[in-house]
Amino acid sequence: MHRQIAGSLTGRITKWFVLVAVLAITGVMAVFSSQLADVQNNEASSWLPESAESTQVLDELSQTVDPNDIPTLVVYHRAGGLTDDDLAAMEAHGAEIAELDGVTEQGVLTPAAAEAAAAQGAPVPTLVSEDGEVAYLYFVLNFGADGWNAIPDAAEEIRGIATIDGGEVHLAGYGGQAADSAAAFEGIDTNLILATLGVVIVILLFTYRSPVLWLLPILCAVSANFIATGLVYLLARYAGLTVNGQSQAILSILVIGAGTDYALLLVARYREELRRHEDRHEAMAFALHRAAPAIFASAATVAVGMLCLSLADLNSTAGLGPVAAIGVTVTMIVMVTLLPALLVICGRWVFWPKRPGFQSAEPTSDGLWARVGRAISHRPRRVWLITTGLLLLACLGLFRLDTSGLSTEETYTQEFDSIKGQRLLNEHDLTDNSNTIQVVTNTDSAADVAASLEGIDGLGELGEPQPLTDGRSWFEATIDADISSSTAADIVESSRDAVRGVDGADALVGGGSAFYLDTKIASVRDSWVIMPLVLLVVLLILIGLLRALVAPLILMATVVLSFGAALGISALLFEYVFGFAGSDPGFPLFAFVFLVALGIDYNIFLMTRVREETATHGTRKGSLIALASTGGVITSAGVVLAATFLVLGSLPLVFLAELGVAVALGVMLDTLIVRSVLVTALNLDLGGKIWWPSRLDTADVPLTPAEAEAPLETVH
Repeated sequence: MHRQIAGSLTGRITKWFVLVAVLAITGVMAVFSSQLADVQNNEASSWLPESAESTQVLDELSQTVDPNDIPTLVVYHRAGGLTDDDLAAMEAHGAEIAELDGVTEQGVLTPAAAEAAAAQGAPVPTLVSEDGEVAYLYFVLNFGADGWNAIPDAAEEIRGIATIDGGEVHLAGYGGQAADSAAAFEGIDTNLILATLGVVIVILLFTYRSPVLWLLPILCAVSANFIATGLVYLLARYAGLTVNGQSQAILSILVIGAGTDYALLLVARYREELRRHEDRHEAMAFALHRAAPAIFASAATVAVGMLCLSLADLNSTAGLGPVAAIGVTVTMIVMVTLLPALLVICGRWVFWPKRPGFQSAEPTSDGLWARVGRAISHRPRRVWLITTGLLLLACLGLFRLDTSGLSTEETYTQEFDSIKGQRLLNEHDLTDNSNTIQVVTNTDSAADVAASLEGIDGLGELGEPQPLTDGRSWFEATIDADISSSTAADIVESSRDAVRGVDGADALVGGGSAFYLDTKIASVRDSWVIMPLVLLVVLLILIGLLRALVAPLILMATVVLSFGAALGISALLFEYVFGFAGSDPGFPLFAFVFLVALGIDYNIFLMTRVREETATHGTRKGSLIALASTGGVITSAGVVLAATFLVLGSLPLVFLAELGVAVALGVMLDTLIVRSVLVTALNLDLGGKIWWPSRLDTADVPLTPAEAEAPLETVH
């Protein structure tokens, strides 16, 4: 940004216009922001692309089977056996539940109704276990397209009806899982944000050691979050953007974390300029002029990297791309407009008790990071070789990363009601008849297709074929396994292999477990396509920013190495410390995009300063000055971002807990080791060669021991 433009944003009069404009926009968007949870789409079936086999089945069945049907179970248990009174209560509960809004016309299947139907030869599931300790009711809920948002209230009503003295009652099946998933994200728009802000406030208080200064970045982060979530709401409501609970959680974390990072960088540069300029408006103009390119490049890197997710097959992943890009872009704009305006309005007193006086000494010139730089300068090659070796060693943990997927029970970090119900069904050999495969085939081949499925282990009795249009028919069979387990996925794959062997049948296999399997397939494809694309895009941005080729290639290599080390260490933590059963198939992609896009930020902050100082001091001396000047603020920024992502662990979902841990660990590796030690050592070893093919530092003069130990002075 040109200094005159920067100055015009924070002039003696314009600063007030900027303040009023941003606050007015914030007030308007806050109204829409509060409604974001109302437009979430958390149904797995809506996340898959049209090309997925389970989606094709859903489309063919759309005229016969309502896609908004939610099979639901109420599971009863009494140790020693359910009594006659318990079974009578179940019949009464079934009649009462059947009258609730949302229960379909088929009503509720109770043990007595199932027994009567079986006596007449009808194919019905067994609803009471052989030992008599467990039984369940079966019914279907349908609230139309708004089913997700209506489930929590319906679940509360059902739980109020279905109770037995001295026994257990649990809500399971699709309906129970949907209710528990809603509970997992309950309060996401308030509790998660408050927890994140609380963590950031503590870190800012420790960083600034000022009772006032921390408030300005927080106000700006809250403003950015209101504007970003409001925009996302409007796009979800009127432009078809897919938003789910995970993307909303990540959006708020990203806005607050990245916003605080940008604030730390700008405030640090403003503090420097206040020591050089008596007029605070002039100081801010210089600070914006010098800090804005790094902030713009950082935001562009994250935004473009996130937009690469838009090319994902999985709609939930593709939706996160624009959601995160909007968040980062809005945050950047707020932090280079509202924050500078607030800082110059408040004046120097906001830094109390350590006000940066005009012509006062710059403390970073002989601080911790200046000493670290001097220590590295004595043997830079040895330092980067040893550091690289240690990071490669950490990458070995990747061999312990299991991304085959998680069962329903393994998906959460706490035991929800539906998990308890599912476990009881499994332990007492009752099949969850809400989990089925749905087979669509040409009518004249239906008998052959059904025959091909006989003998598949874990597949229940096949239902009678039902007619569809255009010479097609469909039937279903229960899967004797948890809906999202690898066992269920194996059954679906075996079923698909079997029906494909029937010539001319054009048979397709869908259903709940098929959705989870197709999600895994799409996630693997997305990883192979998007990861290389993100690397290419980030590399091009770095080449444009640094106007060099060697330095961007080095930075990309260090970030990839950091990603591998972070994921390797995380895999060991997941298995041996947290006891997680594995990871979601989409976890590596999410971790990669966040760690590469965010990890490169700190290298951008450092290397833009190295380039700035190189023009006056040369690459090697400039690297030491840059490390000393940016070390403290980048470390603080890393701590803030790591802490905010760790807050994701407060949600009871293994995926978000793992993502938070991996990103936090990767960010700390980037700030404390990769950026400060590895990159600095490479700069000191290679010198002016890093700017090839530009001629920024053609002299490329090695540092003498005396020069390395000399006081550091930054450019003016």
